[in-house]
Amino acid sequence: MGEVRNRSTHQLGHIGEGRPFLAASETDAVSEDEEIKILSHRHKDWQNFRYLQTQSDNHTERHVVLLGSRRHHQGVPTAVDLRQRVAITDHPLASEVLTDDVLAFLVGLHERFGPSRSELLSRHQAAAARHRDGERPTYDAETAYIRANEWHIAPAPHDLVDRRTELVGLVSRPALVEGLNSGAQVYMADFEDTITPEWATILEGQRNLAHAYAGTLTAEIGGEIRIPNPDHATLMVRTRGWHLDETNLAIDGAPIAASLFDFGVCVASNTAAAAAAGAGAGAGPYFYLPKFDGPADAQLWHDVLEWTEAELGLAAGTIRVSVLIETVGAAFAMDEILFALRDHITALHAGNWDYLFSMIKTFAADPEMVLPDRDSLGATTPFIRAFTELLVSTCHRRGAHAIGGMSGVIPDELDPARTAPMVRKVTVDKRREAGDGFDGTRIGQPAIVDIATAEFDRVLSYRANQLEVQRDDVYITASDLLTIHTSRGECTESGLRTAIRTAVHYIGEWLVGIGAVAIDDHLEDTAMAELCRAQIWQWRHQSVRLTNGVVVDDTLLDRLFAEELAELRIHLGEPAWADGRYERAAELLRAWSSLDDLIPFFPIAVARDA
Repeated sequence: MGEVRNRSTHQLGHIGEGRPFLAASETDAVSEDEEIKILSHRHKDWQNFRYLQTQSDNHTERHVVLLGSRRHHQGVPTAVDLRQRVAITDHPLASEVLTDDVLAFLVGLHERFGPSRSELLSRHQAAAARHRDGERPTYDAETAYIRANEWHIAPAPHDLVDRRTELVGLVSRPALVEGLNSGAQVYMADFEDTITPEWATILEGQRNLAHAYAGTLTAEIGGEIRIPNPDHATLMVRTRGWHLDETNLAIDGAPIAASLFDFGVCVASNTAAAAAAGAGAGAGPYFYLPKFDGPADAQLWHDVLEWTEAELGLAAGTIRVSVLIETVGAAFAMDEILFALRDHITALHAGNWDYLFSMIKTFAADPEMVLPDRDSLGATTPFIRAFTELLVSTCHRRGAHAIGGMSGVIPDELDPARTAPMVRKVTVDKRREAGDGFDGTRIGQPAIVDIATAEFDRVLSYRANQLEVQRDDVYITASDLLTIHTSRGECTESGLRTAIRTAVHYIGEWLVGIGAVAIDDHLEDTAMAELCRAQIWQWRHQSVRLTNGVVVDDTLLDRLFAEELAELRIHLGEPAWADGRYERAAELLRAWSSLDDLIPFFPIAVARDA
């Protein structure tokens, strides 16, 4: 505990003017109230301190955590400066969510890390260009020492030790309450794949999170007012990726990175409540970080986390994160990602659908890397299984949790027999994951929580996880990860039609603000739409010959788009059809499929065409 205290004192003593707020010897001799008075007197430019104490086997320590922001410190903008530098899209919630303290913190993030983020995106583009020219991803020889040496990440906090079932969902009030009360160990409130980036949605989500952290969250569900249970799930927040801008907030004329906005608003608004709830020993804030292309993404997030903890006066490692491994580049750099974030990271998650999307993007120009029908690609497909086994092996060697793939099956409550085959598949998938050594899994529906939990209970029993399962039998080469011809899948017209119909359906609702869409008894998100529209592009770009002998070209796509659009209209019915923008979605998808280059992310293309 002495090290914790010294670290805390060091951080608090060197924010701002570089003078100690309160010497360690002084904290031993004064009461809580006296300590706060001394701090307030010495540093009138700081406000909102909270007294916390941590206890070890031998003694109790107390330390002061800063829970506000500076008002008139050198280099920190005043409220007038902020309003002159920051342009915010008008909305009734903007002033409530984006207080002066929060804005000051966002400005700090943007100034400190905006340039580094731009450099990172340039590196992503350069790597993509090299892959288009034929370079294959592989393990980096320069970081071989990281993979070869023995080291471990920091232990997980107590509320992230058991993660056998993680539920992903929206940031609306009802979704938060239902998710926290679902029986899952973790609820991941999502600002990325399951919502659309409408300003109202983002602001409402941040407001709702503030209520959740403060313990004041309520929601009307089924005509009743409900609140989170005392033993509710641990709350995690998924930010958007580095590639996206938050165009509704500009600093000195430049939009802030969406990832920094999501993270910054949440951590600046809720660190106080999280610290009070956890008494310095848990409760977050905890984040899921998406769309890593490699260790450089992790290093940038490491810098953000270190700076944030220093800026807010938090002990090192207070903010904890988990990372989604959902790109080919990240798959080759799991050790390096864990190492860069070793003081903050707790888990890696296998993002299977995004991973397949990344395979298409990475090898867009390679005719030998054409993926077959999506339905023929599953967790037992050799190159996908190589990816997931490598993830488990790497995580457990380093002391990190391994979280399995997503299941979005929606059971039919009125006719369970109709969806029973899909539910059985979920059971088989989760049983396999638990048997392979995963510590938990992810689902998209509360109705699946008990099914997924039961399969992990069979393996884990009384244990919270299975980090001791080292999987020393796993040895995965670059060829194992990149050899897709062993998938035994085929390219069929039926598969192409499914991709068109799914992408049109999803994007047609996404365009009207719905990010989680029920399609064929599955709750689909942006990841599935990206995979489908990328596969349409790939098959057309590579002039794939289908099993019926027909070559995928513009003529075929024109016909199939028209037929599937008409079929979707019949399937949905006129009222639902009128609520979406399916014709516009089809127009966009058809245009994107004929471009020479695959667009990296459709939300960016939509924003550009708006």
